[in-house]
Amino acid sequence: MSLEPETPFNISVPDDDIAFLHRKIADTRYPDELNDVNWDYGVPLSEVKRLANKWKDGYDWRAQERELNKLPMFTRDIEVDGFGALNVHYIHQKSTAKNAIPLLFSHGWPGSFIEVIKILPILTATEPGHPSFHVVAPSLPGCAWSDAPSKRGFRVKQYAEKPKLFHKLMLSLGYTEYVTQGGDWGQFVTRVMASQYGPKHVKAAHTNFPRAAPISFWRNPVLYVKHLVTPYTPRELEGLALLNAFQTRGNAYFLLQATRPQTLGYSLADSPVGMLAWIYEKLFQWTDDYPWTDEEVLTWLSIYWFSRAGPAASLRIYYETVGTGDVANKDLRQVDVPYGISFFPKEIGISPRVLLHAEANVVFESEHAQGGHFAAYEKPEALADDLRRMFGRGGPAAGVVPGLDGY
Repeated sequence: MSLEPETPFNISVPDDDIAFLHRKIADTRYPDELNDVNWDYGVPLSEVKRLANKWKDGYDWRAQERELNKLPMFTRDIEVDGFGALNVHYIHQKSTAKNAIPLLFSHGWPGSFIEVIKILPILTATEPGHPSFHVVAPSLPGCAWSDAPSKRGFRVKQYAEKPKLFHKLMLSLGYTEYVTQGGDWGQFVTRVMASQYGPKHVKAAHTNFPRAAPISFWRNPVLYVKHLVTPYTPRELEGLALLNAFQTRGNAYFLLQATRPQTLGYSLADSPVGMLAWIYEKLFQWTDDYPWTDEEVLTWLSIYWFSRAGPAASLRIYYETVGTGDVANKDLRQVDVPYGISFFPKEIGISPRVLLHAEANVVFESEHAQGGHFAAYEKPEALADDLRRMFGRGGPAAGVVPGLDGY
């Protein structure tokens, strides 16, 4: 198989774009605020002002840019049926281990490729007793420096375009057999890849976002009854409580992005402070007391602000997928290859195991005492250890990629 060479990529934001960002922050008109409301109404005004002022006057994007450019980043044109060629931005870190396992890592929203940076050196390390991985971490279309589709309908159900894109990327790198890991949207993308391209190409999958599709008596009466009579564990009760709280008090962003992404997009594209509040709220509330530094938050935000297509493009995955019913489509969710699940207690809702096992061939489960939605970033050692145990010698998915054991 003849492989085309990779095109190296360096982030290089023009000086004018940085100056424009600073001017936009300086011109911000802030809302008023009630007294003593803390986070009840949203991000506190003092927090937003503090971060915005630092973004304008005390944050060095160039220093962060230099650090990000130390990562092995590339771009590649991938042809997608009906949409032409999309230029995909991705990290490709190869292990020095001869038999390393190829692993596709897919992020979600409001994440980006930055979610992989802490777990990357752990997964690619060669240590006695642990398997090693070649890691490919692409930016979702419309995120960071990946092209955004210019036509409507770039959805999972219709020809499975998004997974097809990443599958073609893996094939172009010479990985005809590989495993996947994903959280948030990455969970859905990688499990659809496993459903469509397993077991021939996708040999196993793992997620830290254990969510199953809603069930009804009319669609699956046997599973519905089994769900009703199966006792919940204490952890499942906690997970359902978090899910209920999320759906009643934290789901407005989801409904808006799934129904009117363009309307919201004007605010995110024009106001860096508006975008800051919209995304920072999720970073703060979806983690398990993670000690965010201002530099981390502002780098996370800057990737969205300086992204190739702009921050509004990242929202459309909600409309194209949720608005067309793909999330609940059982044919797209069913995974027959070995599947692993990591449970982190402050994830934004965890489905009962009976539903998770009904959708996938679950061979590995791990429960953690701490951690939230961005597990690879919050708890990289814990998530990496799960992957090592799942795919390492004696693990339930050991040797799933023929001839490659990671050692």
